[in-house]
Amino acid sequence: MALHVPKAPGFASMLKEGARAYSGLEEAVYRNINACKEFASSVRSAYGPNGMNKMIINHIEKQFVTSDAGTIMRELDVEHPAAKLMIQASQMQEAEVGDGTNFVVVLCGALLEVAEELLRLGVTTSDITEGYEKALDKALEILPKLVCHEVKDYRNQELVKEAIKASIMSKQLGNEEFISELITKACVSILPEKTTFNVDNIRVCKILGSGLHTSEVIHGMVFKRFVEGEISSAKDAKIALFSCPVDIIQTETKGTVLIKSADELKSFSKGEENLLESQIKAIADTGAKVVVAGGKFGDMALHYMNKYGLMAVRLNSKFDLRRLSKAVNGTVLPRLTPPSAEELGYCDNVFVNELGDTSVCIFRSEGSDSRIATIVIRGSTDNYMDDIERAIDDGVNTFKGLTRDGRFLPGAGAVEIELARQLAEYADTLPGLDQYAVRKFAVALEAFPKALAENSGINATEIVNKLYLAHKEGKLNEGFDIDAEQPATVDVTSTKIYDLFQTKYWGLKYAVGAACTILKVDQIIMAKRAGGPKPRAGAANSDDES
Repeated sequence: MALHVPKAPGFASMLKEGARAYSGLEEAVYRNINACKEFASSVRSAYGPNGMNKMIINHIEKQFVTSDAGTIMRELDVEHPAAKLMIQASQMQEAEVGDGTNFVVVLCGALLEVAEELLRLGVTTSDITEGYEKALDKALEILPKLVCHEVKDYRNQELVKEAIKASIMSKQLGNEEFISELITKACVSILPEKTTFNVDNIRVCKILGSGLHTSEVIHGMVFKRFVEGEISSAKDAKIALFSCPVDIIQTETKGTVLIKSADELKSFSKGEENLLESQIKAIADTGAKVVVAGGKFGDMALHYMNKYGLMAVRLNSKFDLRRLSKAVNGTVLPRLTPPSAEELGYCDNVFVNELGDTSVCIFRSEGSDSRIATIVIRGSTDNYMDDIERAIDDGVNTFKGLTRDGRFLPGAGAVEIELARQLAEYADTLPGLDQYAVRKFAVALEAFPKALAENSGINATEIVNKLYLAHKEGKLNEGFDIDAEQPATVDVTSTKIYDLFQTKYWGLKYAVGAACTILKVDQIIMAKRAGGPKPRAGAANSDDES
């Protein structure tokens, strides 16, 4: 007779066997805070221009070496539910602004760290979250007053270049001048007159070899492919685009052809060849010089393509085909039919080039109506080029942000210290317990100049004191001088270190939202068994039962 073991009283008695429930401050709140603090501290060391790189090997054994927080979080498979909330907040920041993912995680971690001190002093979570929300409202009210720079003419390359330089510097210190010039040239050249700027219209093509400074911007598209036929260049080319293979068409239904003699076989294959030739001749007659297909080119088709002087390019990706159709202003046809004049695309120059030992096919648009630009990155290793691509991605997103709202805040920790100073003064005006949370919010904002200093190997406390001193004297644009040997501050408007207003605005919102959500959790209930599925009866290994 099996012995029945009664379940523990309380919440656990309602759940399945093996389920776990944690509740209260000790078990739930502090557990969550500790997990988030650990995660934030690991990402914090990657903050700023001198941030350390992380080496990550993801679930498919791919290796990443980067200091980009967005990539680190995307490739890590984080299990803890509270840390997942932080990651989701930073992903929202990535979707909204395209930059500032590290800002969200570092601020959220700092807010939870100072909240733990308040909880241990006996302040309730509701008072803390209320204080944080008041502090956020006040911070968002102060933020527009701290704007130190504005880009009104975003077609002016010089103005744009100095505005996006800081976001490149945080990833690629030393190369920011060259990379920001590439991005500015690419973005301004394709900026539409009426519609909004689309990030997807800036493509990146990474080609191994040479060095970063041989990278260039090409108006049009670049594909790491060779042409299929013998013709390898075409000028002032009309382009026919097909999503199907260029080959003898297979019938939709299976049919059986009974052939009784050699003559019948000859005439059958001759008929197929004549049909294919007439199709390709019809395409050539429309004036097309280039045929781009999403499927393969058959040998017979290539023979006729060469005969009629058509250049054949095959693209494996349907997304590349769509982008190319947008770049050349053509229509992708699903069947091998001659395109009409409206369906043909146009490109000034289509040619094959060799960069290093890589053959590339370039669709170059010389005119001002170019819709897509490609930045060709050269570099010594794939990891290095991936990191350059991430820096370019941040720069392009910053450009997109400034086309919406051209306001910039002082960088290098200046805006955080000024917010902290004004919030500490604001806390003194509040009567309730939430004043302690507002004061701690100000302390949490000090995490940014501290992280910049620590990652540069400089005494963080000294830097924060010097920044407070400068800001009390009314120098609102004073930030941490990253180039100085000793702890020092610098007016960031002279060094042109600006942060996009939108980045800080949404970063504060998402970080506070995530921190308050995590603090309001007082129970963690895990309905699934801790040890995974039960082993089968008689199984050799019974380690799961421990």
